[in-house]
Amino acid sequence: MSEQTSLYPELAREIVPAQGKLGVLLPGLGAVSTTLIAGVHLINKGLAEPYGSLTQMQKLRLGKRTHPRFIPIKALVPLADPRDVVFGGWDIFPEDAYESARIAGVLPAEMLAPVRKELEAVKPWPGVFEQAYVRNLHGTHIKAGPTKMDLAEALMRDIEGFLSAHGAQRAVMIWCGSTEVFSEAGPTHETLDAFEHGLKDNAPEISPSMIYAYASICSGIPFANGAPNLSVDIPALVELATKRGVPVAGKDFKTGQTLLKTVIAPGLKARMLGLRGWFSTNILGNRDGEVLDDPGSFRGKEVTKSGVLDGILQPEIYPDLYGQYYHKVRIEYYPPRGDEKEGWDNIDIVGWLGQPMQIKLNFLCRDSILAAPVVLDLVLFLDLAQRARLSGIQEWLSFYFKSPMARPDLKPEHDLFIQHLKLTNTLRILVGEEVLDHSGLDYYEGAQSQSD
Repeated sequence: MSEQTSLYPELAREIVPAQGKLGVLLPGLGAVSTTLIAGVHLINKGLAEPYGSLTQMQKLRLGKRTHPRFIPIKALVPLADPRDVVFGGWDIFPEDAYESARIAGVLPAEMLAPVRKELEAVKPWPGVFEQAYVRNLHGTHIKAGPTKMDLAEALMRDIEGFLSAHGAQRAVMIWCGSTEVFSEAGPTHETLDAFEHGLKDNAPEISPSMIYAYASICSGIPFANGAPNLSVDIPALVELATKRGVPVAGKDFKTGQTLLKTVIAPGLKARMLGLRGWFSTNILGNRDGEVLDDPGSFRGKEVTKSGVLDGILQPEIYPDLYGQYYHKVRIEYYPPRGDEKEGWDNIDIVGWLGQPMQIKLNFLCRDSILAAPVVLDLVLFLDLAQRARLSGIQEWLSFYFKSPMARPDLKPEHDLFIQHLKLTNTLRILVGEEVLDHSGLDYYEGAQSQSD
């Protein structure tokens, strides 16, 4: 917490200090996970900078514009130190994190060399896998068990052994595995009782990512879902998380093309510029691209990528501006690109007197380079939430997701700038600082600001 005295101590939460090791459990030891692990160790050695990470680089303004204070997030709230983080994970392939990173090709060999020992120490446990949910991968390093409940219990034993081996009492699990085939919640997902019966009966509608989420929550460990799978975004697991006092968040990391959509669409809406069409296509060649080459897996990604615009533009409120726009999303698997994804967007907008204009975007991004700091922030913020006794859906972390989880009676917020204000104001509240609303009317009336 900041050394400054809290202005509103009655709002502050009692936060348990971040003491000892923090375990980071990663289902899916592929490009994103290994880029994260290598990056944290490189940063800890002073060999790289944590660009893209709010927890490591961003400062928040506290107080009025007349007397502002700018405090780093990591100094304002008691986050775990990345030097106290230890990594473990599961994968359906047996390669250790170094070999997996080398195969993924995100980071050059000379960058991996200084942290090779640390990466080689992370050897994946066999993963929970079901071919029907990821059709284009064929795993060789897979857990076996008579029921899905047995698989969940095996995951819990992995977790318990990992924490014991590292002398850690806290952990966070982030799903960094592949996109599963699109599915919708059904009766098995509605209640915890129905879900647990489904685990014992090998219900086909319970996916591997749900089994990981169940094991995590049962172990008292916060869970976030970085893919468009349902995973923890079902009533049964939200019920379990609330009951156990465990924070959860998701879904689908907001990294490349969708990140730009949540920047540009709020600008169009703020200026009341109309939209006739938005065409988006991507090419990428990593394992994620291979998985998404299957129509069933692509459908899940298409839903999360496509829902962003409606959430921001609100066509039900502005039918004349946004009621009839055409939105197309495409992802093409192109092996030569590897992790260096390229996104093209053509946006047909409408200005004064109905005159047409266009915006063209070409984003040559690097998927795992954008995702790794997101995972680090989620780890540190979910651990903070756990120590602040925040349980269930953590909507304040919507900033990091394409399809944010929200209470059933609320529509999720997709506007990046509103999401960011929600995140930063939540941090302010946790330490008893005044939230910002940027109204500032009293400045123009010559009075000392009471609201900005």
